[in-house]
Amino acid sequence: MLEEVERWLATHSWSVTDRPLQRILAAKQRTGQTISVVLPALDEEETVGDIVTVIRRELVERVPLVDELVVVDSGSTDRTSEVAAAAGARVVHRDTILPRIPAVPGKGEVLWRSLLVTRGDIICFVDADLREFSADFVSGIVGPLLTDPGISLVKAMYDRPLAGAAGQGGRVTELMARPLLNMHWPQLAGFVQPLGGEYAARRGLLEQLPFPVGYGVELGMLVDALHLVGLDALAQVDVGVRRHRHQDGQALGRMAAAIYRTAQLRLARGHLIRPALTQFERDEDGFAPRTYSVDTEERPPMVEIAEYAERRVA
Repeated sequence: MLEEVERWLATHSWSVTDRPLQRILAAKQRTGQTISVVLPALDEEETVGDIVTVIRRELVERVPLVDELVVVDSGSTDRTSEVAAAAGARVVHRDTILPRIPAVPGKGEVLWRSLLVTRGDIICFVDADLREFSADFVSGIVGPLLTDPGISLVKAMYDRPLAGAAGQGGRVTELMARPLLNMHWPQLAGFVQPLGGEYAARRGLLEQLPFPVGYGVELGMLVDALHLVGLDALAQVDVGVRRHRHQDGQALGRMAAAIYRTAQLRLARGHLIRPALTQFERDEDGFAPRTYSVDTEERPPMVEIAEYAERRVA
């Protein structure tokens, strides 16, 4: 491991207990910074309500840490929107944000558009499929941003159990993202959960970053932030254990392909020879090929969008 990374691990990797809630709240009141929490959601009626409820109870009503709680629905066919609204979130539908640019499927698309419907100086992203959710996932990662002006982006780190076995979750991280980062961006080798969906960043950073529209958004954001603000502006906080719905092997393959494409684009800015992934599923005739397109689109930095610039002036 690089000496720079060893130093970073000692100085920029913290536990949620390192910054008690009252200290974080005092820093927020002193600096006047506002916090928006965004949950990108697609068919998450089983979990989104509990997450919203915990954030509202613990970080809006009990202590005034979160100023804005927004669920961006990316086309759910279940009751995600109704459940989130009943729990106290403001629900915005993806297709109503920046309608002149047709929306495409993908998590990164939703995160990018959320910049237009939030106002916070700090934006905290939380996946909507988490179970046994703790408010530490929010307070832990916004804490360093409130208390240290030199920090621009904070990732959550945690254990990810799979089928009851500790540390077996995050399969795409271990098989794709971690090798890519260690080989090509070794300064980022210290991140425990580089693909984790729980992270917070300053709006001033997020609005300058391109957003891969799909699963590559977390890796792309981490790499681009490293180049834009440097390693010492990045940090991570241990918030305990993350429990969520796990994808099947083929879905993980598609995720890995999108992440590899994101890395390849940043390595060479060249074009993909074949932006597609063929997988196989057994049917009554044997193994049938199924080919999926790999996300090849990225949204530009939000500061380049006219509607965003107009909103800032207003």
